[in-house]
Amino acid sequence: MLISTLPGPVEVPVSSRGHSNVKKMPESSSSTTPTTSVKRACDACHRRKVKCIGEGTRPCKNCTSAGLACTYNAVPLKKGPKGSRAKVISELRENQRQSRLAAKRHGIDFDNPTHSPADLKTAGLLSMDMITSCVDYYFAHLYPTQPILHRQKVGETIGQMENNIEAYCLVVSLCAYMMIQPNMVIPPEAFEGLEVPPQSSLQLGHTLLEEALRVRKGHNYIENPSIWSVITSFFFFGSYFCLDRQNTAWFHLREATTLAQIMGMHDEVNYQLEDIVESSRRRRLYWLLFVTERAYALQQHKPLTLHATINLPTLDEDPAETVELNGFIHLVHLFRPFDDTFVGLWNKARVGCTTEWLARLQQQLSDALPTYLQCTESQAVDLRTSQQWLRTMVWQLSISHGFLSSAAADNAMSFKFPIEVSRDLVQSATQFTQASMEVHGIGLIEKLFDVACTLTDVMSVIPHEQYTFEFGPRDYLNQLMSLISTLRGGRQRYLPLLMQKINDTMANTPGYTIPAIPPSIRGEDLYDGSPSHSGDSTPFGSPLSSGARPFGGYPEMAVSSAMQYSQAPIPVSAPGGMFEDDYSGSQAKYESSG
Repeated sequence: MLISTLPGPVEVPVSSRGHSNVKKMPESSSSTTPTTSVKRACDACHRRKVKCIGEGTRPCKNCTSAGLACTYNAVPLKKGPKGSRAKVISELRENQRQSRLAAKRHGIDFDNPTHSPADLKTAGLLSMDMITSCVDYYFAHLYPTQPILHRQKVGETIGQMENNIEAYCLVVSLCAYMMIQPNMVIPPEAFEGLEVPPQSSLQLGHTLLEEALRVRKGHNYIENPSIWSVITSFFFFGSYFCLDRQNTAWFHLREATTLAQIMGMHDEVNYQLEDIVESSRRRRLYWLLFVTERAYALQQHKPLTLHATINLPTLDEDPAETVELNGFIHLVHLFRPFDDTFVGLWNKARVGCTTEWLARLQQQLSDALPTYLQCTESQAVDLRTSQQWLRTMVWQLSISHGFLSSAAADNAMSFKFPIEVSRDLVQSATQFTQASMEVHGIGLIEKLFDVACTLTDVMSVIPHEQYTFEFGPRDYLNQLMSLISTLRGGRQRYLPLLMQKINDTMANTPGYTIPAIPPSIRGEDLYDGSPSHSGDSTPFGSPLSSGARPFGGYPEMAVSSAMQYSQAPIPVSAPGGMFEDDYSGSQAKYESSG
């Protein structure tokens, strides 16, 4: 319970000796207000049965001299017998000490308003070599698809890890996210001097993720969010997405978008900052969240929170990064049409879909990317794959509304359209190196999986003789299978599902032989060897276990709805924050022909 009456205004003349004397003003003065004294003692003074010497301030002098917290939480009780004041002080001190220790065990330090991680963090988890390796990995592999960090500011943030809890959590979450990436490898010597034994990067990534989450509880980032808060939440999302923990991933993505809105990142007026680098990185971060949320909404059937309410980044904001920014802007344009209207229809929360609207959307997607892409190779992989995956999503919405026809003049509105999409996707994939595809991790594999499953359903109902003597759907499906099996993270998690899908769907198709599992180019899939994946259910229900024929309501087709087994991609790798990189182009610039 708080004090019922607070002291009124007083004049505080300062004497030559430096002491303040409180002087009441005459009651007759109309320009002054009489002071009122504190009517109640603080908890500690009340417990000790001493006069509370607060003089209208907190903490009172008694608590200050005794080293006690000055609070007003106790409910006033009747006076009781006096006891040993010294014993009471000791008891109060011990109770408050125990409370502080308990709070620190839960990651909260009430005595430290600056929220230093010094007393909260676990020592011996990270070496500077490891941090440097993770930062280098980000700029070498993820930066082109997520141009939101600045290398100099990353260094400044690392320098604040010992004194700022948000800086510590941001760096640790960045390292956790990089450690969880399929191709991240830590050299054994990096563990020298640490208290953790040598282990795989994935195992250490798990540990760092738990550390960042625990320590973050020591700061009220929700009430007072910063750009670091948004970035850290996004790193958590990316980490849990890779670990196939979709509910937790969705929670942190939603957390990131909510914090962004609390900070006003959806309002253009809040980007007029003196620090141009800070302003540009915030703008890129907002659009990164925008794209990621829309991709996740399509694959996990979630609602949207962010909209296109601010300006896009401009190519001239950093002449050294024109190529990277060009690819990033193309990605935003790809996902921009998938607004509340589409997502509402997709989630069956809206009505009013029309054939004309869907046809226009397919045309927008076809025209969204130029024949030649001026971007990095990893960006080209993301753009070409996302384009074909989105065309598949629109086609699935079309068939769910009964708008497709075998006699449609527009091929995008026909039942055979997924064959065209698969052909374009396979042709694009042949231009890319495996390394440039593996940068995107599970997100890319899931898009390939969605397209392959849709193609499988189409093949099961299209007469075999239509494509017997030419390069056709069977070849596209085999190549998609081969891609999924050879990309790290796909062979154990997605290939068995696809093989089961093909077996159940195509088993009775005349003239079609179920292909054998393509040989792996690796003896071991390090990423899939994670204990976190063993025994886990798939993030999408197996399209085969239900036994129901897909699209049973449409006798012309039997295409299983992606809503049963779609999975959320991360269209861009991970957000970073306010850091810019003196990106040296470790990824070669890339021009992709359509």
